[in-house]
Formats: sequence, structure tokens, C-alpha cells
Amino acid sequence: MPRHPDRNRSFRHLCACALALLAGLAQAQAFQRQAIDGNLPVFAPALKARLTFPLAWTPQVKDMHAWRTAGQAKLWELTLQDRDDTPFAPQVIAQQDRGSYVARQVVFSLTATSRVRALLLVPKAPGPHPAALLLHDHGGRFDIGKEKLIAPWDDSAREAAARTWADKYFSGRMPGDELARRGYVVLATDALGWGDRGPLTGDAQQALAANFFNLGSSLAGNMALEDLRAASFLASLPEVDKGRVAALGFSMGALRAWQVAALSDAITAVVAVNWMATTEGLMVPGNNQLRGSSAFQMLHPGLLRHLDFPDVASLAAPKPALFLAGATDPLFPLPAVRDAYGKMARVWNAWHAADKFETRILPGGHVFAREAQQQSFDWLDRQFGR
Repeated sequence: MPRHPDRNRSFRHLCACALALLAGLAQAQAFQRQAIDGNLPVFAPALKARLTFPLAWTPQVKDMHAWRTAGQAKLWELTLQDRDDTPFAPQVIAQQDRGSYVARQVVFSLTATSRVRALLLVPKAPGPHPAALLLHDHGGRFDIGKEKLIAPWDDSAREAAARTWADKYFSGRMPGDELARRGYVVLATDALGWGDRGPLTGDAQQALAANFFNLGSSLAGNMALEDLRAASFLASLPEVDKGRVAALGFSMGALRAWQVAALSDAITAVVAVNWMATTEGLMVPGNNQLRGSSAFQMLHPGLLRHLDFPDVASLAAPKPALFLAGATDPLFPLPAVRDAYGKMARVWNAWHAADKFETRILPGGHVFAREAQQQSFDWLDRQFGR
């Protein structure tokens, strides 16, 4: 049979083209069919790998003051807030005698745009007194805020809600009233969306956060500004010893406490209960941080490109600081908590203030139980020379 080289070459060429076409089609069809998994993009590991936290403290830092100033400036920049020096103009609108101290409802200008009602406890003994700014948690409950920490009155619904909250998280005690019995001036306000400043719901948080951005602001940043202003208001009171003003909070309130301690010179000590871990340990499948909801209140966009959570808290150094965690707290995995504590301890040590930084892992979960309260208040007394 005669051969036809040109015909054979053409056939081979057509086969090669067909195979190449099939390969190309297969490659084209191999696209990303699942892009989201567990509320995370599937490329989350690549994003996490970019988080090098360049403003975090390292042993190469020689000027601690300059390092802290740079970190504070970046944190403040990312809150998207303007400085606010509005006169507080306080007015007492109600009062209740509680034995060794007096409970007051005080209205004051928290910011230029928000005049709020706060709860204030003042010892009857001659002052000036040490003071504590108490910062409430999130907890998915919005009908009470300040009343989670200081017992309300003349409102049966809030009194019942406060008792329920205290029973669930605080061994049936109101932390603010316990501190007032020890001789502290105590202040608590509602964050935006809680108590007097609601109503907010869990589902509405996303829209509220988005609308803050649409208005050139930030929900988390607004909270940071308001906490800073509340600290300044508390320190300004004539009954308060300005050198002894603590921030104390549980859960979201703990984040608020170490954040305001990092930003405000008015705060001279901090107690943070059940909110601290590394981003590496929190941004994992199944963690509460991935659900949204409370995250909108506590995350400044872009911050983690510069500082991790323990880095931000470390900006409070060398102030006295006590951090507590629950050994079985499902929200904050213990390895991530220990990593964060270790990172922070190195900063206080660099300030030559290792004795001012203390961490404790306590039995139990996401609660601020009686024993933890006792330890915290005793520690605070020691820091303030009491």
C-alpha cells in the first residue's frame, strides 16, 4: 500500500490539536467551585500569612516611648474618629442611698453628638477615692448595658434583667457595687445599641456597622472614642484620685478595657477578663470570632495589618495590668491565650515593669465568677496602695 507522509502528518497534527483543546477545556473548567467555608474565604490561609504585624514590639525596638507612640497613632487613625473635647456638663437626675455609698444617675455629654445617662457610684467617706470605669460585655443581650455591672433601680424590668445577668456570669453579684463597697468611685455607661441607647438586635449589627462606614466612620471606632471619653469624665470628677483610675471589663468589656488603657492617659491600671488571644488562634473554623455579630463592635478595619490583639493591649504598658482567662472558655482557645500572654509579657519586661503585668488562667469558662472578682479587686487594691 502506498504511503502518504503529508496525510499522516496532518492527521497527527489534528490529533495533537484535539488533545491540546481537550486539555485546555479541562484546565478552564478546573475553577474554584467552593470559595467560602465556615464563614471564611477558602484562601484565608494566604491572607493570614500576610499578617506580619510590623508595628508589634520586637527585641530590636530601642526606644519604647517612640514605639508606643507610633502604635497608639496607628490605632487611633484606624478608629476613623476625630478628637473630642466637648464639655461634659454633667447633671445628676436621680440618686439612691446604698449604705456606704451613693448610686447616682448622671447625664453628661459623652461626645459632641451623644448625651447619655450613666450610673455612678460614689463612696460616702471623704475622698478623693480610687476609681473604676466598668465596661459591659456584648453577650447578645441589648436591653441592658450599664445595668449588667451596676444594680439599677426604679425600673423593674431592668432590675430583673440585671439579676439574671449577674446570676449567669457574676455569681449573682454586681461587680460595680462590690467595688463601691471597697471604696471605689465606679462609672458605667451604655455602648451604642445597649440599654438607653438601643434598640439593637443581633441581626441589625451588620447594617449598623455598614452604615457607619457609609458615613465615613466606624462602629468599633465610635466605641473606642466613647470609652476614652468616659475615662476622661471619670478622672475629671472631684471625688476621684486621678492617679488611681482603672478600666475593668468582662468579655467584650475586657477588650474595651485594654483598648482604652492603650489609648487614654486617664487610665492608670487595667483588669481584663476573658478577652485576649492571638489572631492566629481565633481565626480558625468553628470559633465565635468567625460569626460576625459582636465582631463588628470590636474590629477596626486594617488594624491587623499592623498590630495583633496582644500588640494593641501591650500599648498600655507599663501600666499595671491583670489579664484573666477561663481554662475552658470556648470562645478563646487556651493555646492562643497563652501565646498572647507570652507576647505581652515580653513588652512589660522590655519596659522593666514585669512586676506590673500578671496573667491568670482560672477554672471555668466564659464567666467572671466570685473568686475571680475577689482576686481582681484584691490585685487592684494592691496596685493602688490600698
